[in-house]
Amino acid sequence: MENKKEKNPWTTQDEGHHYPIGLEWWCTEGIFKTIENNKNYSFKAVLSIGSADYEDYCYFLTVFDIEKNRYYTYRVYSKSDDFKFTKNRVDVGYEGSYIKGKYPNYSMLLHDKNNDIILDLKFEAETLPHWIAQEITDGMLPMGLGFYRYGFLPKCKLTGSIKIENKTLKAQGFGYVEHIWGNWSYSNPLTQIRQLKKTIPTYLKLGKWWFSKNKIKIPDTISFTNENNPFGYDWAWAVFDNGWSLFYGNIMFWIMQGPALGVLYITPDTKTYWKFGKIRFKYNQIRFSKNYDFCYPSDFEITAEEGRKSLRLRFKMETDTYEHVKKLNGKIWSAFVICESVGVVEGYYCDGEKKTMLNGKCRIESQRQVSVFGHNKIRFDFIKPPKGFGFNAELDSHFLKRNIKTKIHLLPKFSIKLKVKTQK
Repeated sequence: MENKKEKNPWTTQDEGHHYPIGLEWWCTEGIFKTIENNKNYSFKAVLSIGSADYEDYCYFLTVFDIEKNRYYTYRVYSKSDDFKFTKNRVDVGYEGSYIKGKYPNYSMLLHDKNNDIILDLKFEAETLPHWIAQEITDGMLPMGLGFYRYGFLPKCKLTGSIKIENKTLKAQGFGYVEHIWGNWSYSNPLTQIRQLKKTIPTYLKLGKWWFSKNKIKIPDTISFTNENNPFGYDWAWAVFDNGWSLFYGNIMFWIMQGPALGVLYITPDTKTYWKFGKIRFKYNQIRFSKNYDFCYPSDFEITAEEGRKSLRLRFKMETDTYEHVKKLNGKIWSAFVICESVGVVEGYYCDGEKKTMLNGKCRIESQRQVSVFGHNKIRFDFIKPPKGFGFNAELDSHFLKRNIKTKIHLLPKFSIKLKVKTQK
């Protein structure tokens, strides 16, 4: 809620499992330093149950050694009954690794058996939990014809230890907690017809809210690309040097530069959430996947407004990207990929009078549902009065193996140009 202090919206039933359900996961992430040698690390751990897209149980762990620009990964898919989950609290585990607790305290033991890395950590929440869109849909979000609920804690005090390269070092930093559950499918997003009574009202409520924040007008520039389809997202979590934290999630709608169809939260204290709904984003630099023909942002900017409040931030990846790939082998979709990295963020927040400079560390993730047609992008630059009237367009198509540039200027001088270049 904007400028209002909240009560804890999570119940113990919310934190525990909802089995049987289409898909549910618990995720913890962190950015920390080791006390003994002042080295920087980051991690993400996911324990997941039930899905039509995966095996029944999944355990993922990624650890970034930021200064060496190296990452370690451990992935297990299983149908084993050894996977543990509990109602009314977070108590989920597999192969001896676990995440336990309930708000505000969580503990975790996370083991990468391939690289002999062990994280033994405790989180103490410094903010109240929040559901995405809890002010609009009571936290319900649509995915295709299905639905899910997305809860998060943007700032926790992280303490504990990491065992890496045969050394055990004390860790201190900040953590993030996420819990998501619902009935939806990544590989078959339009199959959950039974959920229409939930998803249609949810789409309508979210659409009404978004249009109340964003006036439709011809932009100066807008770009579209087929990999930024609605089954993907851009995501960032950040902790700033002044103690504030941030959550940003943008559901893609083929847009590569322009208005964001997502939400951004700034948490300036332990209980307050500032929600931004009018958001614009721009990719400054992109990276192409190591595995498939698609791109994602490695350097991007966000501008956001809400009443008198405004925000301008720039996010930059500082490590190589780990790509978590799930092959789909479909006629339209070839894979589901999450691109994960660690970076920095800088910019400012303005309350209408006072400007607060913001600098911090962040984790950046881009999820993409990859098309069999590869990367295809089109950009429009509009010329508007008083400068003139018309537009420039550029199509960069890997599927057609063509780069096509078009200029149509009606004012102040009529001009039409077309240039086609064959790609190698």
